[in-house]
Amino acid sequence: MKATGIVRRIDDLGRVVIPKEIRRTMRIREGDPLEIYTDREGEVIFKKYSPIGELAGFAAQYAETLHKTCLLAVVICDRDAVIACSGVPRKEFADKALSDELEGIINGRSLYVFREGEDRLPVLATAGDDHYIGCAMPILSEGDIIGCVVSVHSTDEQKRASAPAADVETKLIQTAATFLGKQLES
Repeated sequence: MKATGIVRRIDDLGRVVIPKEIRRTMRIREGDPLEIYTDREGEVIFKKYSPIGELAGFAAQYAETLHKTCLLAVVICDRDAVIACSGVPRKEFADKALSDELEGIINGRSLYVFREGEDRLPVLATAGDDHYIGCAMPILSEGDIIGCVVSVHSTDEQKRASAPAADVETKLIQTAATFLGKQLES
């Protein structure tokens, strides 16, 4: 654990303010759920909670199935990072931070489909130029944004030739996002 040197007092309602710099660095937004942990030494630890993270194993199986049956490269993410992927290099994508463009799509709450002639949007914040967003659909559960399902295209034309038609790809991504959202509803 890393000390920040920042000290805050708890108010009469039991609240403590997490400093803006820490919220910005840790990408904690207003309304984000935080899990609270304690240990025997009296430490209280806040950890960002990812509802889709609860389905990480299931999401990985879904991504793998889409890749095997439809030859579709798929990334499933929460609001901050990739939690499951298939058809793309796992080392390059797993647990990596999302690009600002993908975060914008997620916050926009609607389907994004790449069209020829448009700028190619990166999936990751630190990605190279060889992969870009083909189609992305935010995952919504009970009205809350919890993540996104993304089809990833490659600039390698041989890989693109085997991918499904755009309308089929769009429906598959929409179906995956809707299904994962329903799995998290009460």
